[in-house]
Amino acid sequence: MVRYVYDFADGGRDMADLLGGKGANLAEMTRLGLPVPPGFTVTTEACRAFLATGAEPQGMAEEVTRHLTALETAAGRELGRPDDPLLLSVRSGARFSMPGMMETVLDIGLTDASVPGLAKVSGSERFAWDSYRRLLQMFGSTVMGVDAALFEEAITRLKEAREAPDDVHLEAADLQGLVETYKRVIRDETGQDFPQSPAEQLRLAILAVFRSWNGERARLYRRREHIPDDLGTAVTVQRMVFGNLGADSGSGVAFTRDPATGRPGLYGDYLANAQGEDVVAGIRNAVPLAELERLDPRSYRRLRDHAQTLERHYRDLCDIEFTIERGTLWMLQTRVGKRTAEAAFAIAAELVEEGLITPDESLARVGGEGLARLMFPRFDTSATGEPLAHGIPASPGAAVGAVVFDSAEAVRRAGAGEDVILVRQETTPDDLPGMVAAQAVLTSRGGKTSHAAVVARGMGKVCVCGAEELSVDTGARRFTTRDGTVVEEGTTVSVDGSAGAVYPGAVPLVASAAMRYLETGEQTDGIVTAVARALSRADSVRRLEVRANADTPEDAARARRFGAQGIGLCRTEHMFLGERRRLVEEMILARTDSARDRALAALLPLQRQDFTGILAAMDGLPVTIRLLDPPLHEFLPDRTELAVRVASAEAAGRRPDPHDVELLDAVSRMHEENPMLGLRGVRLGLVVPGLVAMQVRAIAEAVVERVRAGGSPEAEIMVPLVGAVEELRIEREEVERVLAEVSKESGVAVHCPVGTMIELPRAALTAGRIAGEAQFFSFGTNDLTQTTWGFSRDDVEAAFFSAYLDKGVFATSPFETIDRDGVGRLVRIAVEEGRAARPDLKIGVCGEHGGDPDSVHFFHGAGLDYVSCSPFRVPVARLEAGRAALARTGTSDSR
Repeated sequence: MVRYVYDFADGGRDMADLLGGKGANLAEMTRLGLPVPPGFTVTTEACRAFLATGAEPQGMAEEVTRHLTALETAAGRELGRPDDPLLLSVRSGARFSMPGMMETVLDIGLTDASVPGLAKVSGSERFAWDSYRRLLQMFGSTVMGVDAALFEEAITRLKEAREAPDDVHLEAADLQGLVETYKRVIRDETGQDFPQSPAEQLRLAILAVFRSWNGERARLYRRREHIPDDLGTAVTVQRMVFGNLGADSGSGVAFTRDPATGRPGLYGDYLANAQGEDVVAGIRNAVPLAELERLDPRSYRRLRDHAQTLERHYRDLCDIEFTIERGTLWMLQTRVGKRTAEAAFAIAAELVEEGLITPDESLARVGGEGLARLMFPRFDTSATGEPLAHGIPASPGAAVGAVVFDSAEAVRRAGAGEDVILVRQETTPDDLPGMVAAQAVLTSRGGKTSHAAVVARGMGKVCVCGAEELSVDTGARRFTTRDGTVVEEGTTVSVDGSAGAVYPGAVPLVASAAMRYLETGEQTDGIVTAVARALSRADSVRRLEVRANADTPEDAARARRFGAQGIGLCRTEHMFLGERRRLVEEMILARTDSARDRALAALLPLQRQDFTGILAAMDGLPVTIRLLDPPLHEFLPDRTELAVRVASAEAAGRRPDPHDVELLDAVSRMHEENPMLGLRGVRLGLVVPGLVAMQVRAIAEAVVERVRAGGSPEAEIMVPLVGAVEELRIEREEVERVLAEVSKESGVAVHCPVGTMIELPRAALTAGRIAGEAQFFSFGTNDLTQTTWGFSRDDVEAAFFSAYLDKGVFATSPFETIDRDGVGRLVRIAVEEGRAARPDLKIGVCGEHGGDPDSVHFFHGAGLDYVSCSPFRVPVARLEAGRAALARTGTSDSR
């Protein structure tokens, strides 16, 4: 028999796949002896079975009943008993943390009959009615499908009528009336009454949490975070403890270190006389957790001790939810906390210093995406004036954009290419699309543990919360500052998530400390030291070399400063732009060999100069130079524009410009319906006499020049777009002929390995034969992806990629992360067959996948020798290459 329900005492943190993160960690805290309200977990397996069939899996209901009975026996109370009701919370808990994306229902078990009993045993009539209205509000929206805004409108009208600033100031009679209003809303919207059977409430709540796994915001969050859709969520059922019993009660969220900076110490928010959902929702501004030490020193000390226990047990930053019920501390949840990139590097380095983790585990806890964020520029604070407002720095970084006041407008403007800042009083899970679209999130309420802060940190978004100086009017689509300044929708502001400040206009940017370190080696602060240690450790363990894609001496020099071990792709076509375009035109228009030779002769010294500078910048390191690749028509004027010029002259009775006529003829002759699959790459070299010879001579003469200057050049020549070994054989013979000529003329032996770019499926499938003529392979994964999938990136990304991502055809764009099943399979075939034919074959990748963290791990596993990417992604690739090596050897983080 499949088991669907586990008591907290029966699980542990190693069962997160089955019990979800929340259930596994509640079980772990129970085993550690921490004060956890008792309960049980319904497994992810039950959720998957329910979602697959639409019905409860057989035996689940009986198991829930059996565990509920045991819980009632231990508590000495029964669920919903009129005179002394046991109340339960029902919460979601997936394998991976998805804050606020799924559903929670509190106070399960309250009914019309049991509210008086709760009031009597608690000694507070107000508390009892407040708990009942919370149940109706959560159950109505989550389980019965009522629009949550209807409940919010009702309580807002009541607060306005009573002139109450928040719900705490509503009296028992007010809340009793609100309960009746909520029940009418449910009846009017659904045609059904709120269920008065506690057991039915529990059953329906569990199934509603299961369904929320496939809710729109949950699916959007999973796509964003690359969480698989087939995991399902567990459901934790737990005895309620109450933080809304008065001034000696409350709820809070604590971090064992600052999740924004990584600084040690207990950080978080506390809200007196409140349930936990009030804290994360940001509906009232909480106080810093340090204030709890004054309000309730005993509970604070116990919380601090439990936090230290958890951090040492989990050996990481822990995120803790807790409730104080009339002076008694209860631990409701813990998990390894989400953190900013800055905090991730700082915490990983500090835990090594404290002896809690090894350097290899430290490397496994940071990532390339986080390093990329640390490289983003920051605001130039010397250029800032007075801020519009200050708030809590919830997620660092610098963002500039137009103010918008709802999620839909953020998505619309971002879709049109505009940078936006989402401004709300507080965010809810329904704001997720807008948060994804925005550059930053700004709220007037909430703290470091509010929904806005937690989600923004997880996504790496800039966030400032709790800017109380701002009066946000979402209806009028504006906010007003304390001095009366009105900021309308569409106005540009700058949000500094590191300082918690908001400035008018666009503040100029400066390089981050991490970028200055990578450029100069200057270590200015602790975070830079942490980055330096992580990169050093990665370099010491990685097997993959990291090269750069660079086409100029300046880019080559920058790449080398960033740690590149050579150039994996130098695109020679980029050297033919600007003023040199005229010489390319002359080469294309040449009608005789002598005219073509003159044009090529004019290009030769310019190419030689380029290659000499790049080889100097990368002296002693390999430089892979790709021969000309794009179609020649790209160097000619637009055909339509030329035709209009010629036709206009003829229509006006003038003689068209002879050069225009000649160009039009050439462009028409060379026009291709699909240039991506046309005359380019090796095909160009085979049909345009002298082109390959000119480029190879420029490379060889640059090598000679560098040798004579005392350098150590290591040029490699790459032939692009080979589909048949015969193409490579013919072009290689031409290359070697020219190299021999230059060697003889100069007296300097020029040896340049000749290889090819694998960017066509046929090349991958015939790699064994091609390896007979190639000394190295480099995968051009951009074109290999296009030709494998059969679409042009420029044409399809805007056309249907978003729909494919929404429908789950793609988990992520195949141009961002390697398609392992298709393109990746071709890569593996080519590596295996190429090395079988030539064991010493050097193999790399030079598509931009070479800088994508997930793809780097794939290339490591596929046995490549190096990855190559743009200069600014070199540090990211270095870090991920080290992490990939640890993951393959099993020495990565063992959490």
